[in-house]
Amino acid sequence: MSGMSEVICEDLLKVYKTGKIEVVALRGLNLKVDSGELRAVAGPSGSGKSTLINIIGGITKPTAGKVYVDGINITDLPEKELVKYRRNRVGIVFQFFNLVPTLTAIENVELPMVLGGVPYTKRKERAKELLRMVGLGHRMYHKPSELSGGEQQRVAIAAALANDPPLILADEPTGELDSVTSMQIAELFRRLNKELGKTMIIVTHDLTIARIADRISKIVDGTISETIIPAEMKVIEEVAPSLHERVVMLEEKKEKIMAEIEKLKREMAEEKITPDEFVERYTNLKRKLKEIEDELSGLRV
Repeated sequence: MSGMSEVICEDLLKVYKTGKIEVVALRGLNLKVDSGELRAVAGPSGSGKSTLINIIGGITKPTAGKVYVDGINITDLPEKELVKYRRNRVGIVFQFFNLVPTLTAIENVELPMVLGGVPYTKRKERAKELLRMVGLGHRMYHKPSELSGGEQQRVAIAAALANDPPLILADEPTGELDSVTSMQIAELFRRLNKELGKTMIIVTHDLTIARIADRISKIVDGTISETIIPAEMKVIEEVAPSLHERVVMLEEKKEKIMAEIEKLKREMAEEKITPDEFVERYTNLKRKLKEIEDELSGLRV
């Protein structure tokens, strides 16, 4: 499924509700990304960047507003169509690599193709080709624990490309990496964007990473304040997140983990993973979810 996708966000509003408390993460956000463009969305922690990626990626629905990908309003798609969209039309790279620890690099890259029903020989060849493309041809039989952070993120990028989606989204893809490795990963996105012609949206708080994009949209308090070219970028001081921004960050993480749990349940129901794998990943996700919920309750006291 090669090709490119135009992305248009119209008046996106996202309100997180926990009990009687409401936190507004996106406030009437508008964004247009051209087909084949590499766009950075830059802003401080808690500005709504991850919420935006979750909505464009079909992980969560906005409270109001629309997202058009190639003219299709994905916010109105029924769940069955949304699963197909997430599997075939979009690839997402997360900050924490999202790899299955018990699988090798090549098996992690194959996983999206297993879920998409790609035959064994074809997916094996494609996984090898993608790992070579991201510079990991020599590490394909290593497990995540045997790889460096930069190598793990390269595996995650290869996995996002597995089903050849026209749209690639990256949520703080260098957040866990040192500055040298971060630049290598940023340059890899740039090269893949040019070589494969994919539309790419990278959200980041790191302005050195944002500079590799064709254009940079600044996000502040849940809305796009301006869109510029890298040459116009000025230094922005990073300030400690406010209470509101911290709550938004935690709510974004919570939504992502809940979506991962639902995906895991579907994989188990379809017998795509073993019961042991399910228990290990489910326990880990539930633990993370509890940590976030505990922190949220502490902030809301």
